[in-house]
Amino acid sequence: MARRCELSGKDVMTGNNVSHANNKSRRRFLPNLCNVSLISDTLGESFKLRICAHALRSVEHRGGLDAYLMKSSDADLSDKARQIKQSIKRKQGETAAAA
Repeated sequence: MARRCELSGKDVMTGNNVSHANNKSRRRFLPNLCNVSLISDTLGESFKLRICAHALRSVEHRGGLDAYLMKSSDADLSDKARQIKQSIKRKQGETAAAA
């Protein structure tokens, strides 16, 4: 399983450990990934996603999973998140046509 956030696209970064003597050795900066279940208000079902803590805060700030996915670009999203976004768009289009 890739160490990549499914919503924000945050990935592993690399850098250096720098000692007091200024010796440098390579290291990895891993994203803070959490396994969470997020509920879509439009679809009325929950989805299990592996997202970073920063993305979880952003989802709450924007007002839920639906609002976050509508504002985010498809390039950052995983395949699973893109499918959820398409389902939400389809459902919102059906309700708009029915009204």
